[in-house]
Amino acid sequence: MPRLATSDRYTLALPPTHRFPIAKYALIREQLLWQGIAPPEDFYDPGLCAEEDVLRVHTPDYWGKVRDQQLSPAEVRRLGLPQTPQLVLRSLSSSAGTLQSARHALREGVALNLAGGTHHAFADRGEGFCVLNDQAIAAAYLLHHQLARQVLIVDLDVHQGDGTASIFRDESRVFTFSMHAGANYPLRKEQSDLDLPLPLGTTDTAYIDLLGQTLPRLLDEVQPDFVFYQAGVDVLATDKLGKLALTKAGCQRRDELVLGLCQQRGLPVAVSMGGGYSERLADIVDAHCNTFRVAYALWG
Repeated sequence: MPRLATSDRYTLALPPTHRFPIAKYALIREQLLWQGIAPPEDFYDPGLCAEEDVLRVHTPDYWGKVRDQQLSPAEVRRLGLPQTPQLVLRSLSSSAGTLQSARHALREGVALNLAGGTHHAFADRGEGFCVLNDQAIAAAYLLHHQLARQVLIVDLDVHQGDGTASIFRDESRVFTFSMHAGANYPLRKEQSDLDLPLPLGTTDTAYIDLLGQTLPRLLDEVQPDFVFYQAGVDVLATDKLGKLALTKAGCQRRDELVLGLCQQRGLPVAVSMGGGYSERLADIVDAHCNTFRVAYALWG
């Protein structure tokens, strides 16, 4: 059965008008339990990420400023989240969730973090609600401890995984694949190993067809022995920041395609939630819970 990383530290107090839906992390857990998708014993608190694991990816100067709440007002604005001790704990906990998910996936095939997917965090700065890059930290951990030889990061958030692309620009053992809305944040894109920018308004059929043509070929060419999946649900038509037009069913079909290929090929996969900014919080939570539903159908 999949193991699910979660923690009370994943949530923190934000102003009522803040556009980041921080409440979703607790609500995903509640809905997974209420709908019977996941039993209580599959959840665990991953603890906090060790500083040495953070520093494999992030610069000492940036991490020191985050840790000591010494970010400048401009850096805080770029981040989009208030600078507090709770934010530090949240970032360390969420990163630990993905790192521990990677370790569990090596043993069990799949593991999921109820947060993470913070792909706009660069080595030396945070942006777009992303402080520490959880998937980069976990990938670097696997490589450092020789637990993986070749990593593939499949980033299907609606926004390009610019921080991840930058961090691994010169690392041949990590292949970064980002399929995202082209004319959307970030305005200045980085160069992933493979970028697929999509036209605004892309719907289920076109999206799934392109992903279905691309991912099997990538798996053949890259030959990864570990996969990270960034499963952002801001691809939904209801999303305020996404600009694509997938339905919840299309988003679930996307998850079935990615996770199904990993399962068929015996590739361990660690899943992080990524973004989601639909007007109705229920739409965000439903779409995220479908990702877990698919994982349990395949590995449960």
